[in-house]
Amino acid sequence: MFTTDAFAAPAEGAPLGPATITRREVGPHDVLIDVAYCGICHTDIHHVRGEWGPQPYPLVPGHEIVGTVASVGAEVSRFAPGDRVGVGCMVRSCGECASCEAGQEQDCPGMVGTYAGTDADGTVTQGGYAGKIVVGQNFVLRVPDGLDPAGAAPLLCAGVTMYSPLRRYGAGPGRKVAVLGLGGLGHVGVKLAVAMGAEVTVLSQTLKKLEDGLRLGATEFHATGDAAALAGLAGRFDLLISTVTAPPDLPTLLSLLAPGGTLVNVGIPAEPLVLPAFSLIMGRKTVAGSLFGGIAETQEMLDFCATHGITADVEVITPEGINDAYERVLASDVRYRFVIDTAALS
Repeated sequence: MFTTDAFAAPAEGAPLGPATITRREVGPHDVLIDVAYCGICHTDIHHVRGEWGPQPYPLVPGHEIVGTVASVGAEVSRFAPGDRVGVGCMVRSCGECASCEAGQEQDCPGMVGTYAGTDADGTVTQGGYAGKIVVGQNFVLRVPDGLDPAGAAPLLCAGVTMYSPLRRYGAGPGRKVAVLGLGGLGHVGVKLAVAMGAEVTVLSQTLKKLEDGLRLGATEFHATGDAAALAGLAGRFDLLISTVTAPPDLPTLLSLLAPGGTLVNVGIPAEPLVLPAFSLIMGRKTVAGSLFGGIAETQEMLDFCATHGITADVEVITPEGINDAYERVLASDVRYRFVIDTAALS
C-alpha cells in the first residue's frame, strides 16, 4: 500500500477537505496514474450528500479522470509510462457474464464503481479527487493527444453517457434529435449529435442559454415553459434525450416524438416516472433509459471526439474550490462543467 493526497467527504453532508488515502500497490495487471484533472459530476454530489443511500465515508469522489501513466505492472501490454490516459465510471467487472462478453461492462452485476464501490480485495474504491490512482489496465482508456486534457475529463462520464444512446438509437444524417437540458450532459450531447450529422434542437426551461445552444450547433432552441412553442414541435423528433433530474412531463415529451420515436432518460429524477399508456401506445413510441457505456464504446467516443475536436466547456478550479463548485452546480451556475486541477495533490 502507498498513500496519496486527496479531497474527501468525511461524513454525510460534510464539506470536502484535505485527506490522505491509501492505494493498493501496483499489481501485474495494474496501471498507476498521476491524476492531472478530474471533472465534477452531479453524481458526485448525490453520493457525498447521501442522497442515493448510505455511503462508505470517508469518500473521495471523481470518475472523470485524465492523467499520465506513472508505472505499469509486469503483465500490462496496453500502456506505458508517459501515456495520457483516462478513467471513467467503473474500475472492475466480472469479465465473464454475458454483459462483459458483449462489451457492456456497465451492466455487469459485479461492476465496481470508481468510487464508493467494493473492490476485489474488499477495500472501498476511492475516486479521482486525488493525486494518484491505481486501475486495472482493462478499465483504462487512451486519451488522444489532440484533446485538451481538462476539457477531455468530463468526456469519461458525460461524454459517453450521451454518446451511447445517440449511437444506439441512430443519431445521424436525416434524423431529428432533441436534447432536454443544456447542462454538463446536454451541452456535450449537442456537440456529439451535431458531429454525427443530426439536426439538433435544444429544449431548456428558459431561453437564457439560447446563444450557447446555437453556438454549440443546435438549429433550434425552445423554452419548455412555452406551451405554444412545444405544441408547434409535436411529432417532430426521432430521438429525444432527457438529461434533467426534475420529474419529466412524459405525456408532453412523448407528444414531441415522431411515430416510432424514442425518449431516452439519462437524468435520474428522485421521484418515480408517471407514464400514461395512451401517450406511449399512440405512434409506437418507446421510453428507454441509459447509464453510460462499456469500455470499448468509451474508447470509440474518445476517438470520435478527437476526430471532431469535441471537448466539454469547462471551468478549471483548484481542490480548495470544490465545495463552492458543488453549490454552483446545484444553482446551475456553471458553463458547463467544473474540472479540478489536481496538480497540487500527489
